[in-house]
Amino acid sequence: MHNALRPVVFLDRDGTLNEEVGYIRDVSNLNLINGAAAAVKRLNDAGVAAVLVTNQSGVARGYYSEDHIHKLHERLVFLLRAQGALLDALYYCPHLAEGSVEPFNCVCTCRKPEKGMVDIALTEHPELDSQRAYVVGDKATDVELAQRFGAKGVLVTTGYGQDVLDGKYQWPVQPDFIAPDITQAIDWILKDLGGVSGQSG
Repeated sequence: MHNALRPVVFLDRDGTLNEEVGYIRDVSNLNLINGAAAAVKRLNDAGVAAVLVTNQSGVARGYYSEDHIHKLHERLVFLLRAQGALLDALYYCPHLAEGSVEPFNCVCTCRKPEKGMVDIALTEHPELDSQRAYVVGDKATDVELAQRFGAKGVLVTTGYGQDVLDGKYQWPVQPDFIAPDITQAIDWILKDLGGVSGQSG
């Protein structure tokens, strides 16, 4: 057990860690954004937890099975691990109220910006410090998620991030920081944390 609580970064997936290519029906189309693995590894090395929280409504929409999400995440983990990076936990929301596939076509508390995935993560990982928490993503929903549980939100302009800023996608938000990519998002977070964190181990 760690004595110190660990700071945590909740990471979006598409457009943040891997390239935004729409709904990924072919697992081989999941490819990391340049620098993403190195950025995650820097969190690992600093003792900061890296937790994936991703909306994956393709299941509710009938595009693919829930098993397909697991395969995508196996590839994501494999690609990160190949560069020495690891995620401490992975969470996804397969729901969409207006979806077509039962039982996923429901109103849920986990689809971002709802904070259900974060609540589960904090419950399952009591070592995480909710007072030193960040959300990194390319959508207004990621920034709003951060605001809903008192974390700092970083909007990356990869994926849909620039469209959010330009008012073309979702709605206007005020992130704590705007980064051109995950590399500079993690730079800012580690600086904001004072460069050090809870104990790694």
